[in-house]
Amino acid sequence: MTAPVLPVTLDRTSDTPLAVQLAEAVRDAAGDGRLRAGDRLPSTRALAAQLRVSRTVTAAAYEQLHAEGWIAGRHGSGTYVTTAPPGTVRSAPARQPKRDAAATVIDLTPGSPWTGGIDRAAWRRAWRAAADAAPLTRHQRAGLPEFRATVGEHLLRHRGLRVADDSTVLATSGTSSAAAELAAALLRPGDTVAVEEPGYQRAVGALRAAGLTVVTAEVDADGLVVDALPARARAVYCSPAHQYPLGSRMSAGRRVALVERARAEGWLVIEDDYDGELRYDVAPLPLLAALAPDVVVHLGTTSKILTPTLGTGWMVAPPHVASQVLAHREATGSSPSPAGQLVVVELARNGDLGRHLRRLRRELSERRAMLVAALEEGGVPVLGDDAGAHLVVPMSSARAEADLLTAAAERGIVLDGLARHHAGRARYFGIALGYAACSTAELRAVLPALVALLGRTG
Repeated sequence: MTAPVLPVTLDRTSDTPLAVQLAEAVRDAAGDGRLRAGDRLPSTRALAAQLRVSRTVTAAAYEQLHAEGWIAGRHGSGTYVTTAPPGTVRSAPARQPKRDAAATVIDLTPGSPWTGGIDRAAWRRAWRAAADAAPLTRHQRAGLPEFRATVGEHLLRHRGLRVADDSTVLATSGTSSAAAELAAALLRPGDTVAVEEPGYQRAVGALRAAGLTVVTAEVDADGLVVDALPARARAVYCSPAHQYPLGSRMSAGRRVALVERARAEGWLVIEDDYDGELRYDVAPLPLLAALAPDVVVHLGTTSKILTPTLGTGWMVAPPHVASQVLAHREATGSSPSPAGQLVVVELARNGDLGRHLRRLRRELSERRAMLVAALEEGGVPVLGDDAGAHLVVPMSSARAEADLLTAAAERGIVLDGLARHHAGRARYFGIALGYAACSTAELRAVLPALVALLGRTG
């Protein structure tokens, strides 16, 4: 089969690298049907001669297209166009009926990641590399050794926590499941656990399901109010880096006070590092686990910085806690799934995880600044540190919150109220406004209606 002459024109005056231009041209040609699945492409040497560029340019373009799944090599035969990836436009789409504008839904609830920013080529490359790993013959109760080492490196680079021994790092299936494991492995039914109020209700549910007594712990602008914690508590669950859902951080003085009481009264502190990697005004705040590794269990997850698809998180615990959790897993036959762990390892190995975190911080910082500016210009008050993926608009009452949620839903805007984040009687009311799940264009388009709603209700 004769290789076709590629329909490519390169602009040597453009700032876009020639290899990038070439890859884009081949993508476009495969997407609109000028190149079809099974078409043989010129060799990198022949194409370089045709376009009068160096072979480095054509090789780099082919490498990128191969990683994205547009082309594939056949041993001894050449390089061929593959079937275009799902969602690619091959021909003019059929005319779709117009949707009512009111039917368009914009999700501004917190707790969802920016999946639109994941480099899809890197994502596919990591999954392919993960699939090359040999099938396991035994359960890895603690998690894969390479994943635990990756977590240690991640925490050192991005959270300032130096893990002295990988044996204290355990893979988990996420924060809620880790809380349930800790409850089952270390605590007994009827034991008291203090949880921030308002706070993470899935953790509350996991602790109560284990038969524990959950008591609410007061939170203010400086985070958890340590002096108000009950002495009878066996454990304290908190999110000091970016309190969920109010968005504040625990002050340095309260961190020290919490650690001192934990050591004196025998508490276990469960540190949920919610949005801990995402801080925009200063460097990410130090972990409680770095301050007191003897009494603090650190919990992290990939579901907020990458995607819940991986179903992967981690626990860094004192040695006696880690050994009890492992004993519980052995007794119950439970283990975290290794598939997501392998993907995280590959993303980190190629530097894609670090690059994604840098893009994520930059993107969400810009979105937050845009949102805060629009709200403040509209006279709408804003709470929360310059961090994370959501902010809070306070409201005066449960009725005002409920009315706003209803009015927004009627306009296709899904919001989240603070009242539902209480385990007891609600004391805080308002809107926890997420800005990661939607696109920047969607956020910009919905801002006028959102500011008008919040301003009128407030």
